[in-house]
Amino acid sequence: MKLEPVIGLEIHIQLKTKSKMFCACENVATDATPNTAVCPICLGHPGVLPSPNAQAFKFAIEFAQSLSFEIPKITKFDRKHYAYPDLPKGYQISQSDLPLGKNGHVLLEINNQTQRVQFERVHLEEDSAKNIVAPDGRILVDYNRAGTPLLELVTTPSIKSPKEAKLLLEELQKIARHLKISNADMEQGHLRCDANISMRPIPEETTKAPIQPNEHGFFPKTEIKNLNSFRNVERVLNYEIKRQSDLWNEGKPPEHQSTRGWDERRGMTVERRSKETSADYRYFVEPDIHSVFLSDEYLQSNLSDLSELPRDKAKRFQKQYHLTNADAKVIAQDLSVANWFEAVISELQKWLTARQASMADMPEEEWTKNNQKIVRQAAGWVTTKLFGILRQKSQTFKDLKITAEDFAEFLTMLYERQMNNAAAQVILKEMVETGFDPHRILEEKDLKQIIEPQNIVGIVDSVLADNPAIVADIKAGKITKAQYLVGQAMKLSKGKADPGIIRELLGNKLGITF
Repeated sequence: MKLEPVIGLEIHIQLKTKSKMFCACENVATDATPNTAVCPICLGHPGVLPSPNAQAFKFAIEFAQSLSFEIPKITKFDRKHYAYPDLPKGYQISQSDLPLGKNGHVLLEINNQTQRVQFERVHLEEDSAKNIVAPDGRILVDYNRAGTPLLELVTTPSIKSPKEAKLLLEELQKIARHLKISNADMEQGHLRCDANISMRPIPEETTKAPIQPNEHGFFPKTEIKNLNSFRNVERVLNYEIKRQSDLWNEGKPPEHQSTRGWDERRGMTVERRSKETSADYRYFVEPDIHSVFLSDEYLQSNLSDLSELPRDKAKRFQKQYHLTNADAKVIAQDLSVANWFEAVISELQKWLTARQASMADMPEEEWTKNNQKIVRQAAGWVTTKLFGILRQKSQTFKDLKITAEDFAEFLTMLYERQMNNAAAQVILKEMVETGFDPHRILEEKDLKQIIEPQNIVGIVDSVLADNPAIVADIKAGKITKAQYLVGQAMKLSKGKADPGIIRELLGNKLGITF
């Protein structure tokens, strides 16, 4: 029987507010000594009154608007009841039938095709405390996290593969970081994911199913809780596809909803408990918090504050700067990188404008082509050479000492052939280490490229005189050996001669083209 997976995700994002969702406690979650960022409200003492965090609302609405959610004029909070040590009140303040937003979506690029992932809802709630297993096996509870503002997004069951699920989480992380509403580190618990997955026969084989689907055409799902890395999300879903497919092929498909957890040591999911339904949570309206009215003016003000999203920025970079899709996506995914890159381009454009004024006789078409070339060159040096050096040093862009002005100067020096590529890489590495400007490093390391033919011809003559056998082979038709002579000339010039000039001079003297 041919089966297809049906995947939905429940995604939780911790909001980076100064205080918790319903009290004035500092929002420090994992950074403070256990059970020090607490108060009677987040500990659920009798008689206390929660007060919603306005900053959390603003962050949540910005995120919802960035994903094109329909945001209602009225939203409210509800109590979600379940008994667990990490829930001090015995219920969680969440949202049920009037969430902050419905029917959002995000666009993903998968195998060069655009895939739309639909969201059913987005809502605000408070986080639970954190359970910690002590060395002696006792379970300790840290309530610092209890009451932290949490944004929950629920997708429709429309995700088609584990890869798509992973890409979705990566895209949401980019957006959350871009909007500066969350650090969204999965390893730190700022971004968490529960995955729901079931299998079903492909449409042509539905009649062969040993059990009947529900009214929506789905079969009992399994929820895998607390997936804490992008790799694990993909890995766990692939495991579940195989596990459930084996059950189907044995004629024993899952008949009830269930919850499972991932056992890292054994590399498998393990049964936890039967999955609750909405009725099990006994939702009712939170009586201590009024309904929240969202005016058109408030929503419009939030919308106008939204900055350009990474996906939109990447598209603009491709159109405006003629970058490749790959370079545009890498640069646009981090707001600080994108802003720095545009500052570099701004500096380059000042230089190009001044250069154009001194070269008025250059045709406009050729001028435009040269402009596009240097901008694309800038992107290439950022995404490959610069990021490569940072990775080698185990550094991030936040550690970068190079100003936009200095990097633009570095590129203009390269464009004007003041240094060759090998020297440029030496200079760039030194710039990363010291933050010095490129001209200073060029002079200190004596790396200025020799581009005048009259200063290179003597080097070429010496190489030809020292290698008569190679010259004879080349004249006999073994032209590929000319590259050896180029290398010898570069060595003799201590790497400073322009290899293009060397090739030109060698070609003229040997009567070849290579």
